[in-house]
Amino acid sequence: MKSTQNEKISQIKTWILVVGIDVAKEIHYARAFDYRGIELAKLLKFSNTAEGFQRLEQWMQDICRQHNKADIIVGFEPTGHYWFTLGDHLKKQGHRLAIVNPFHVKRTKELDDNSPTKNDRKDPKTIAMLVKDGRYREVYIPEDLYQELREAVAERDRLVQRMTSINNQVDRWLDIHFPEYQTIFSDWQGKAALLTLRHFPTPEKIVSAGPEKIEAIWKASMKRSAGLKKAQGLVTVAKESIGRKTGLVAAEASLQNLLTEHKLYREQYEQLEQLMMDLLKQVPNAEKLLDIKGVGLITAAAFVGEVGNISRFQDPRQIQKLAGFNLVENSSGKHNGKTRISRRGRRRLRHGLFMAMITILATNQEFRMLHQKNLTREKNPLTKMQSIIALCGKLIRVFYGLLRNGTDYSADKMLSDIELGMRTAA
Repeated sequence: MKSTQNEKISQIKTWILVVGIDVAKEIHYARAFDYRGIELAKLLKFSNTAEGFQRLEQWMQDICRQHNKADIIVGFEPTGHYWFTLGDHLKKQGHRLAIVNPFHVKRTKELDDNSPTKNDRKDPKTIAMLVKDGRYREVYIPEDLYQELREAVAERDRLVQRMTSINNQVDRWLDIHFPEYQTIFSDWQGKAALLTLRHFPTPEKIVSAGPEKIEAIWKASMKRSAGLKKAQGLVTVAKESIGRKTGLVAAEASLQNLLTEHKLYREQYEQLEQLMMDLLKQVPNAEKLLDIKGVGLITAAAFVGEVGNISRFQDPRQIQKLAGFNLVENSSGKHNGKTRISRRGRRRLRHGLFMAMITILATNQEFRMLHQKNLTREKNPLTKMQSIIALCGKLIRVFYGLLRNGTDYSADKMLSDIELGMRTAA
């Protein structure tokens, strides 16, 4: 289906059945209309089960036969994750899917009855009318490979959140029971630091073990030991520790549980990274993204997983809008509002590109030059944040070219384009 509203409206022909569905966790509600908004059947209430889906399918097919409809377009709100199974079923049946903005549903629900009432009978009609009027966007359900990447990136985010939570809890534990520990080890996740917490978690046990025994533990498990001097320093601060001395048995058990969780999540994270690399290699031209200095596995996998098959886009600006990086302004009459990004789109894609650009600016010469050019140009110089957002758009265009055309990334070409732009401006 086309992307402009006029083109979307033109898709709703006389032989199209427009179905609006209010999606919930257990029970869905559906209403059916023709291209003019005339209701063609009674409200359908069906369950979120295989039997319920069959009932919906039979209901729609009966209406098509009764009213000479040849095609069906189904619209719904993206209500959390509840629409995923229904969307997969409808796609398998060959129906066209449309998503409407929940904000639009909220604003237009009063058109029929001039009432802010929201209920299961009213919402399906509002959704169907938005679809009829072309106020929807296509539903893109990724193919298997892209869906695998999308799920892998989402799982990575979950693991990172869990590990961050555990890191904070271990830091809290140390602040309470051994605040001097991090004067010896700047990072408790280092090998020697972790071994020490496993074997001698409290100041009392460190003092009791002594520096020689602590160093022996390190040597037995590490190719390169932290050394006797560090062990002696650890014993010294342990003797003078101000950490709490009560409740240590339960506190030690809590710390060991946290360390066990940390190890488990770290192993899962490493396995997931390998899976992401294996999946990325299967996507045509995706490995070319890694040739850009500063772009790592996570950035490439997140971009490909969130965008999906690059061939469905005719212009990189479509991806920019998908990420919420398209510019919007609020102006009226003599008032000229500030231009900003819309922030409407795939949040994970937008966040991934922004964080990637921070890393790229620290390591990539050509992008640093572009950034400096944006900050110092004579006409309309950008702020640092504005420049970063503009460079995210540039990165999208580079990714688009590499994936769609299969060309290799060239730092020299980027630099020559920058120099050409500077000469033209001069």
